Amino acid sequence: MTLLRLNALPAEEAAEALRACCASSRWVRAMVAARPFKNAGALLRAADAAWSATGPDDWAEAFAAHPRIGESANFAAAGALSGAWSGGEQSRAAESPAGTRDELAKANVEYERRFGRTYIVCATGRSGEDILADLRSRLDNPPERELEVAAAEQHRITRLRLGKLILDAEQA
Repeated sequence: MTLLRLNALPAEEAAEALRACCASSRWVRAMVAARPFKNAGALLRAADAAWSATGPDDWAEAFAAHPRIGESANFAAAGALSGAWSGGEQSRAAESPAGTRDELAKANVEYERRFGRTYIVCATGRSGEDILADLRSRLDNPPERELEVAAAEQHRITRLRLGKLILDAEQA
């Protein structure tokens, strides 16, 4: 998809495409309303502004759309485009030794027990070992701090996925 195409889509279709980048309804509505975007920079500035206007309930909605790190069976549940992106983003973790993948699964459960949500991390280019170390270190965060960290990771993922949605197509 190109930026021109995203700008021209009917609102419902644009919302669906943007939801693959971030599943916060408030963020999606703000992005649809901000169209048309003059260029990629304007798109990213609008995304940043829309994310800044969200809060904990919106973040929880966005987090809930992510499959657990290392659980490829859950990629399809995230939606076709989002699931495909999740698979690619987690590809290095998926290539980790079985022991690391098992430890990630255990740490995911521990994280969810502690914080009541899926562990969110921008996994692109990161090994399973690196992600596992990050996850374990974040288990020590106070809940309020961890929510902020997870929200920042979600924002990084959103920006990355916006690039996948339109920027890569524009450079091709």
